[in-house]
Amino acid sequence: MPKPEALSLHSTAHATPVGGVVAVHVTGMLDATTREEFSGYLDSVADDQGPSLILDMAGVTFMDSRALGLIVHHWQRATAAGGDFALVGVQYPSSKVMWVTGLSQRLPLYDTLDEALAAFAAAGERG
Repeated sequence: MPKPEALSLHSTAHATPVGGVVAVHVTGMLDATTREEFSGYLDSVADDQGPSLILDMAGVTFMDSRALGLIVHHWQRATAAGGDFALVGVQYPSSKVMWVTGLSQRLPLYDTLDEALAAFAAAGERG
């Protein structure tokens, strides 16, 4: 499992196993200054742990369009590899770009980790 990583002076990410998948807990700002480090961290998690991924965004204080593009890339990567993907704890005030672009209607958003894991389990039963 990749070690927790400081993405900048104001952002961190750390991965933990949860219900057979990996949850990456993100705190702080996701923007142009953290994009490369965040991308590398998510790549490392996916390479080490498999394609299924939950991003816990409850601690995110700001997200710009570059970070949103990176999240979309990892959503596509996970699903193309047969994995599951979810965002949990997304807050409108810190992630407005997700609503402005309409992606809040397309990305798999859940309030809690338990809700995301239940959705993964239900999808596995159907699939």
